[in-house]
Amino acid sequence: MFGITSSLLILLVVFLSWTLAKSKLKKRHNNAKAAALGCLPPLVLRSTNWIGNSILRESMKATKEDRGPQYVADKMDSISPDCHTVKVPIIDYEILVTRDPENVRALFTSPDFDISHHRQLSWLPLLGKGIFTSRGDIWRHSRALLRPQFAREMISDPQLEEHHLQNLWGQLTADATTGWTPKVDLAPLFFKFTLDTATEFIFGQSANSLQEHDSAKDLSRHFNAAKVWIDKRGALAKFYWLMNSKEFKEHCAVIHKFADGIVADRLASPEKRNGAAAADPEKGARFSLLNELAKETQNPQELRNETLHVLIAGRDTTGCLLGWVLYFLARHPRVYARLRTEILNRFDERPADFRALSQLSYLQWVISETLRVATVIPLNERIALRDAVLPRGGGPDGQARVFVPQGTQVLVPLYAMQHRADIWGADVEEFRPERWETHRAGWEFIPFGAGARKCLGQQFGRQEVSYVVSRFCQKYDRVENMEEGDGRIRLHHAIENRSGTGVQVRLHEAKASATA
Repeated sequence: MFGITSSLLILLVVFLSWTLAKSKLKKRHNNAKAAALGCLPPLVLRSTNWIGNSILRESMKATKEDRGPQYVADKMDSISPDCHTVKVPIIDYEILVTRDPENVRALFTSPDFDISHHRQLSWLPLLGKGIFTSRGDIWRHSRALLRPQFAREMISDPQLEEHHLQNLWGQLTADATTGWTPKVDLAPLFFKFTLDTATEFIFGQSANSLQEHDSAKDLSRHFNAAKVWIDKRGALAKFYWLMNSKEFKEHCAVIHKFADGIVADRLASPEKRNGAAAADPEKGARFSLLNELAKETQNPQELRNETLHVLIAGRDTTGCLLGWVLYFLARHPRVYARLRTEILNRFDERPADFRALSQLSYLQWVISETLRVATVIPLNERIALRDAVLPRGGGPDGQARVFVPQGTQVLVPLYAMQHRADIWGADVEEFRPERWETHRAGWEFIPFGAGARKCLGQQFGRQEVSYVVSRFCQKYDRVENMEEGDGRIRLHHAIENRSGTGVQVRLHEAKASATA
């Protein structure tokens, strides 16, 4: 027994010595290559405990307190307001964090960088392989499969939006005397609305979650719960596998069952095409993404994966953005009054088409300012596929190039970049849509990503938000904030930023004022 123990101890010592020697040799190699390339190291944000995980723990604590994006910005500012790229050692590995637009340009356009395998593996249990979780040839195949569908004019369907909007408004009954609705949290309603529109757009049939009263069958609830688990897995990076549970698997299974059933039905009955969605597009039929994809592949696993990838993007980011727009409009009655006036002057009470809404400048300013302040996607990331270089961030003044060794993960805190006073002005923390009258966005504003992986459905999402907001402005002449508490904005991070206190408002119907 003693001999076995001694052998194990010797093996452990040998392994640790080999690991340490390998690490030192790698560090020496990287330092020599960095020097040869004229690179300097960035400033370092060090842990305060011997384990080396204090920054990770602080970050997770801030996320739990709905201030995760602010934590990153504050931490970089604590080094210096001019510090825009830092190295962060965490336990046995290092990451880079940059909010420098020039570095972001390099990360999103250079073939030296792509999404990390941590991101891939964190998402796989829910989405499988597809456009958001793949690299290389698999990603290119997914992109080629989906991209043509989002280039079609026929995906713009205000009638689809209007149908589900009426279902949403059915839950906002106003008092016949005062014209005011009761206090309501619009956030969950918007997530159900975008789930219903997205499922109908993708599958040709809606989840109808706005009309579902059985919580066990509420697909929106399963999406919310699964996303929380995925967010936790992503936060642990290389230790993502620690976040797994029977509950997570059950939520994924419900979502898979929903998609698998529709895909199987479509493949078994190609002539059925889910009613109206099957009609000839040239005759004005409603678009169905599944029908179009099924023309290219009959693989049920591939169809389920790709449609779920689009569903998660179409439902969550759009639902978050809708919530934030109403959140800010309720707190800025001047902005709401101007927006409503411009919409009524242009369209009266008629539902507008998407093209006309895209040309309404003030509405687009409101949406862009919402994306800037709340930052629906607060964080992006890339990993170095090979030894690479970032153009800035090294040396005491942050102007030298930075060497990025192969396998290094680089985080891009979009919130921190979109709250830089040196870029956006001294009023950077204010919600002021008018700033977009003169600001021409570059790489400091990429709310839907950029480069080859730029979101395919970004225009579709903005169109949907534009339509719903315009219809709210036509129906309600006032939106009043009903949130109680300290008024602090709470960025609840579950992949996307959503309001940690919801969107608690009451609304006043315009027709009630006319008849009063």
